[in-house]
Amino acid sequence: MLNDRKKNLLLYHFIVFLYGFTSIFGALISLQALPIVIYRMFIGALGLAIFFFILNPSYFRLNKKFLKKVFFSGIIIGAHWVTFFYAIKISTISITLSMMSAGALITALIDPIYNRKKISIYEIFFGCITIMGVIIIYRAELQHLIGITISLFSAFLSSLFTILNRSLVRENNFTTLSFYELLIGGVVCLIFYLITNGYKSSDFELKGYDFLWVLILGFLCTSYAFNVSIKVLRHLSSFTVMMIINLEPIYGIILSILIWKDEAFLSLNFYIGFVIVLSSIYMNSIYNKKMKRNK
Repeated sequence: MLNDRKKNLLLYHFIVFLYGFTSIFGALISLQALPIVIYRMFIGALGLAIFFFILNPSYFRLNKKFLKKVFFSGIIIGAHWVTFFYAIKISTISITLSMMSAGALITALIDPIYNRKKISIYEIFFGCITIMGVIIIYRAELQHLIGITISLFSAFLSSLFTILNRSLVRENNFTTLSFYELLIGGVVCLIFYLITNGYKSSDFELKGYDFLWVLILGFLCTSYAFNVSIKVLRHLSSFTVMMIINLEPIYGIILSILIWKDEAFLSLNFYIGFVIVLSSIYMNSIYNKKMKRNK
């Protein structure tokens, strides 16, 4: 029989596989990044609200003392998705996903600061190797410099969200957290859009298969996947979660190659850097397991 940790590891691997499709939908949907995120967060919140009404309306109750943290987390996840989709729009899926691999190093740096614990030297070591890979990618794809920078910022937001939510999920229902973070994030993104753009119906006009892609993105990759991704934080550390998230680039790039073929291929240096990034992540995972066995 699998223990809770192993069950949640397997479950989160499946969720990350689903997340691999989000970059594909981001490229397929004809809308700009901000409208995509607004659709995604409101549809995701709607899916959870329907679940609450049918099965357990008490899930709408949120402890008010955590409202500020939940509000902040909603803004962070909204900003993460906006920068993520924006990076895809202005660069490529491959570049955006590979830069997300830096999230493990970022987590290794900011998690000890937030939780007031000792910084792990070996995590920093492997994280530095990751940065070497990132530098190679920077030099190889200078024409995508802005996209790379935005992707790295998106990785930072993802790490910050994971760390904050791990503390929240210990004292709150994970499904309730998911609903309010999606709802708050959607509202804040909509307000930001209205302030910066005014309302233009054309910005939200769904064309072709956009409606189908938005529904799948909202219900499957958000209502379900986002909810489960918060649930596993009860059993997995922030760093472990970020390590598993680094499988998303593999799934996303493979899918993009299958769909767009040669369009997904970049320079040789890009893939050298990408392999270095992933290798450092898995070397860290092997080292971590060895240390636990020795203890």
